[in-house]
Amino acid sequence: MSAVTRPLRWQDLSAVASLEQLLHPDDPWSVATWWAELAERPRRDYVVRVESEQLVGYAGLDLAGDSADVMTVAVDPQRQGQGHGDALMEHLHSRAARAGCDSVLLEVREDNRAARGLYDRHGYVLVHRRRGYYQPSGVDALVLRRSLGAEAQEGHDV
Repeated sequence: MSAVTRPLRWQDLSAVASLEQLLHPDDPWSVATWWAELAERPRRDYVVRVESEQLVGYAGLDLAGDSADVMTVAVDPQRQGQGHGDALMEHLHSRAARAGCDSVLLEVREDNRAARGLYDRHGYVLVHRRRGYYQPSGVDALVLRRSLGAEAQEGHDV
């Protein structure tokens, strides 16, 4: 069975929170935080990536104004490198374009090599560095931007 990307449902919250805990043990979003994010629809738009009825990843956007902000992108460590992150990013870009956004912004830890590789592949460029942002480690946060260009034009036609 091939993987699908679909809207996040409340029934997914336990699995999403478990994967969040695995990926971010020092500062995971709680189930309550996920409920709050769902309550922000339609401004917030979250999807999950599912294969054989198993959650393999999730991603979300804040759709406000001309630019969308990536709130999160995550793929199960055992499923990374299989194209799930790329599929999630492509979905976010398409969704932002349909909402009329001309660019997408995100923030990433400088030391998160896997995520930075994903964002590099999708055309993100550095717009700002927040020195020592992540505490207590003191790791810099990188603010990255991707223009939607033709995708934004197509999004206006939808």
